[in-house]
Amino acid sequence: MVTIAGPARPRLVDELRPEASGEPGAGADRGDLFDADCPTRQILDRIGDKWTVLVVLLLSDGPMRFTELRANLGRVAPKVLTQSLRRMERDGLVTREIFAEVPPRVEYTLTDLGHSLAGPIAVIGNWAEVNMPRFAAAQAAYDAAHGD
Repeated sequence: MVTIAGPARPRLVDELRPEASGEPGAGADRGDLFDADCPTRQILDRIGDKWTVLVVLLLSDGPMRFTELRANLGRVAPKVLTQSLRRMERDGLVTREIFAEVPPRVEYTLTDLGHSLAGPIAVIGNWAEVNMPRFAAAQAAYDAAHGD
């Protein structure tokens, strides 16, 4: 029996490389996240931070005060949340508005850049929710096989 293979499907990692994107000027405007010195990795680090993911999802519905964010997140120290919010503000994902009231009120809002991240994060969050039972089963099987 002879099998005729169709065209080779490009590997996902190859599609992520600048020269393979097919975009005009991609080499000049786009990084290479597989290069250890590429600034794109900083963005991935920010997105990979668990508080960034959750804050983006919470703020996707509208502005929130610090205390509202903290109450919705649970188990986050105020200092840690403050640091995360400042990094997100520096990266252009959120804005912070201070209202001259007594006591002062501070609200955080997603920027356009932050809103553009909310969709992909929601997809990953949904994927995580749907696949949690499979993760739990895989962990249990691994632990049983390895005596953990």
